[in-house]
Amino acid sequence: MNWRAYGLLLGCLPWLAMAVEPGKDPVPSVMWAFYHKQLLADAPFVFDERVRVLAPPFAEDARQVPLEIDARAFTGDVVRVLAWAELNPLPKIVDFQPSERVLPWLSVRIRIEQATPLRAAVQTRDGLWHVGSTLIDAAGGGCTAPSVVRTQPGWEERLGEVLGGRYPRGDWSRLRLQIAHPMDNGLVSGIPEFFINQARLLDADGQQLASLELFPAVSENPNLGFDIKGPGQTRLVLRDNSGNEFEAAIP
Repeated sequence: MNWRAYGLLLGCLPWLAMAVEPGKDPVPSVMWAFYHKQLLADAPFVFDERVRVLAPPFAEDARQVPLEIDARAFTGDVVRVLAWAELNPLPKIVDFQPSERVLPWLSVRIRIEQATPLRAAVQTRDGLWHVGSTLIDAAGGGCTAPSVVRTQPGWEERLGEVLGGRYPRGDWSRLRLQIAHPMDNGLVSGIPEFFINQARLLDADGQQLASLELFPAVSENPNLGFDIKGPGQTRLVLRDNSGNEFEAAIP
């Protein structure tokens, strides 16, 4: 090993030690302090491996990136889940508030503009935020690419259609749903923001199981997944930022 390479290695060692030290940010980020203040209001937090943020290491299609947030380690104690992509031009992804009848697990597809840390902050009943993190690489452009939905004939007639179903798994079941909507984020010239911004999951009696606030980082034709305890029909009620309302029953 030459001296230059040896020096570079020594220079990396303190960073490597910091990366695995408890309480330290598990991903390299210059933006954490900003988002801690902007989104979490400087509230107490811990970086917590029990909050799993699952995404591919590389976004093959930056317009449709699967993201899974798994906080089932805190089942029964979760008040709120926030997710964001730190280096996206529109970073916020979702604000998820499950009831005790919905497990703290959520899947969604998102847009990625460039390589970025992805974060999920889970607030428990004691007010503490538990923050999970991962890094994703990308060729870029997912947030500024033109809509594919708008090139498809008759997309307006399909607006708000919901496809999917319930898949039993013992004493709980998984809902997998796709909603027809362009989810325009306002970053493409001449096309204003037009996206689903509210979603509520209800039981057969109209009681709320979960609520979500969605943001323009969510992909067009959004894909959502939930884990629900117990049997019974559920309803998904949606609203976009233009005031359109949609509803679907899931047996």
